[in-house]
Amino acid sequence: MGFSLPRFYAILDPSQAGGRSPAEVCEILLAAGVRLIQYRDKRASARILFDRSRILAERVRRAEGVFIVNDRADVARSAEAHGVHVGQEDLPVELARRVVGPEGIVGFSTHSLEQLAEADRSSADYVAYGPIFATLSKEKPDAVVGLEGLKAARKATHKPLVAIGGITLETAPAVLEAGADSVAVISGLLAAADLGARAKAFLRILGETPAGL
Repeated sequence: MGFSLPRFYAILDPSQAGGRSPAEVCEILLAAGVRLIQYRDKRASARILFDRSRILAERVRRAEGVFIVNDRADVARSAEAHGVHVGQEDLPVELARRVVGPEGIVGFSTHSLEQLAEADRSSADYVAYGPIFATLSKEKPDAVVGLEGLKAARKATHKPLVAIGGITLETAPAVLEAGADSVAVISGLLAAADLGARAKAFLRILGETPAGL
């Protein structure tokens, strides 16, 4: 599926949402102008993941945004999400593609140039690379690649490139300058007391402030 990758990629992880429900976080992000949301919940059962994903998918579609489910291609397909994002330990890209179909979006996480080269040969619609900076969002984070690593990644793939890992408002512009097409943020977004204001700040600094907001 061809789609225009926004510069801001919001990842909704309930474990870092400060007690706010996924639906509440989703509504705040959409109201702020965010149009690409991934739902990432490592702790939920398949049923809870499906129930929440179905609700979130409907709300994001209504806002004319794009909704991605992390890890689970089956949940993404059944919940009518736009696609799935898989990692190195999930279904291979081509199997995920079979599940979500040719029109579904498949994103793929990579952490080294070798993994990136594999991803570049796949049917993935975009590739995530990182962690760019140290991150607290993963229990066992991969080695930090830094801005120089991101620059090397940009040269290694022609696919849309999403940078992830420890990115803040202060560092986001440098990440774009290093070659990322999009900036994915978890804790740098969800940890904010005023989630809507933080989302708008990211959109503004990345040059994506929606009209009227």
